Amino acid sequence: MKVVDISDLRSHTGEEVTIRGWLRRKRSSGKIQFLFLRDGSGFVQAIVERSSVSDSVFQNANNLKMESSVVVNGVVKVEERAPGGVELLVTDIEVVQIPEKDFPINKPDHSIDFLMDNRHLWLRTQRQTHILKIRHEIIKAVREFYNDRDFILVDTPIFTGSIGESAGNTFEIDYFDYGKAYLAQTGQLYLEAAAMALGKVYNLGPTFRAEKSKTRRHLIEFWMNEAEVAYYRHEDNIKLQEDLVSYIVHKTLERAGDDILAIGRDIDKLKKIETPFPRMTYDEAIKLLQKKGFTITWGDDIGADEETAVASEFDKPVVVEKYPKMMKAFYMQPDPERPEVVLCDDMLAPEGYGEIIGASERIYERELLIDRIKEYGLDVSSYDWYLELRDYGTVPHSGFGMGIERVVAWIAGLEHIREAIPFARTLYRIHP
Repeated sequence: MKVVDISDLRSHTGEEVTIRGWLRRKRSSGKIQFLFLRDGSGFVQAIVERSSVSDSVFQNANNLKMESSVVVNGVVKVEERAPGGVELLVTDIEVVQIPEKDFPINKPDHSIDFLMDNRHLWLRTQRQTHILKIRHEIIKAVREFYNDRDFILVDTPIFTGSIGESAGNTFEIDYFDYGKAYLAQTGQLYLEAAAMALGKVYNLGPTFRAEKSKTRRHLIEFWMNEAEVAYYRHEDNIKLQEDLVSYIVHKTLERAGDDILAIGRDIDKLKKIETPFPRMTYDEAIKLLQKKGFTITWGDDIGADEETAVASEFDKPVVVEKYPKMMKAFYMQPDPERPEVVLCDDMLAPEGYGEIIGASERIYERELLIDRIKEYGLDVSSYDWYLELRDYGTVPHSGFGMGIERVVAWIAGLEHIREAIPFARTLYRIHP
């Protein structure tokens, strides 16, 4: 008998097939048992009728507990009211395992701490599988976007001797006889080197920030997509970001729209995401916030509450550009028309999801870069190789970093970023 995925049952209407999976829940109505099964690809209701199966098969169904693993044979029947539009009329059940203990996640009002403590099991629930499929499609779209535009994937290191952002939020380790090393905050510096070889490059991998933050937007370990392009200026950079985000939203809607709807997300808001995105300068953002009653002056950081207030003016992501240089990383190119600000931008998602992209044109003059490294109190010798990129054919170049979990949280409409990654690492959580 043919083994099929639940997601493919519709194409086998009228056939007897085999599915292999787990029992999510069941209910009984006298001579009929209803088994709600999952196999990773989807969910289906399987109907066991006493009059249609042997006593042993009916008894096997009766003995099943939540998360029992089973191999089920049955005939696929159209039922438009059912998930996926089909049901399975069971002919046989092979029990692989029946848990001795009750599955711990069995009611709707578990505390979030309990669910996170049992994240390895929480992943099996319907909502969480929908979220992980949305994440999968987002990452798939990211890779497709760059591949379609002839970018080259460059895998950047996790261990680094060069701090990419700020020394205050790095994980420091002893690296054999070398001395101090750090878990990467960013792969950007290495991507800049690769862009001088390959022109257009990107990465996608884990990064680490030792930030003692407990907000709904922050993780200690998160996945980031970064891109660097030789000869790209500030405007080129913003256009690339807009195209990327628009592509991700539309491809995810196309391929995971049912998953997005299943978790209650309003997809009409996502359908509005078209380029170009609205833009404002940091100066304009400060004035807007002051009008909204925020106590903020030029030179202050735009925090989470302020980001939400700015983004609430728009139904698409908004690009805020040209921040004061001392607020931003050492490698950002000053605006030649106004040296106190840099050619950078943050892209803020609507609906209170905050920054999803941080970007800038990079400094390409060696002496200016040295001055900036010193201004930040960093060790110039640690950046010898990075400075050397400016010795051999230096060119203007630009790039950005996009937080994958921030994008997942926004597109899926999640209340907290901890559900946007399979196993969240937060300030107080490293288990499981």
